[in-house]
Amino acid sequence: MSAGAPNPINLTNQFLIAMPGMRDGNFAGTVVYMCEHNDKGALGLVINRPIDINLKHLFEKVDLSLERPDLASRPVFFGGPVQTERGFVLHESLDAEGGHYNSTLKVAEGLEMTTSRDVLEALSNGAGPRKVFITLGYSGWSAGQLEEELSRNGWLTVDAEPDIIFNTPVEQRYDKALSLLGIDRNFLMGEAGHA
Repeated sequence: MSAGAPNPINLTNQFLIAMPGMRDGNFAGTVVYMCEHNDKGALGLVINRPIDINLKHLFEKVDLSLERPDLASRPVFFGGPVQTERGFVLHESLDAEGGHYNSTLKVAEGLEMTTSRDVLEALSNGAGPRKVFITLGYSGWSAGQLEEELSRNGWLTVDAEPDIIFNTPVEQRYDKALSLLGIDRNFLMGEAGHA
């Protein structure tokens, strides 16, 4: 690599943790799970901002019943400000083959993100993946945009821990993600704005 060439980074399967000074209301106080990051841009899902709809209600809105009592009362999340009328399902892969649904992006570590209705139909019938996380909308960055935000210290990054997405109470996700870096939120608050 030449001295002046940018160092390409790939944040797929990482958490973006918003710094306390984040001014964008869509992302202040959020943790974003990165589903894809390449030279064309990035796509992620906010994992700690539930909205006032639960999965049972969401399924009713798309004319499906939900035969999974373990999921019915779980909240739907605000995944980000892009395509907020569209559902995004982050889930464990059913097997090593993956690709059981019409529109699935294989992420990493056995996780996939599906946008096609067939995953909802499988869940509706009591089948489908056991671990699921459903959002309306996603977080998107054009080529170079996320790198620019990182260079301005808008985000911290750390390897994602699926347990935080699927098993950690929502109100603890930000602090748990920070703890992966060995950082306490109070330290960040006290240091914000200091060089």
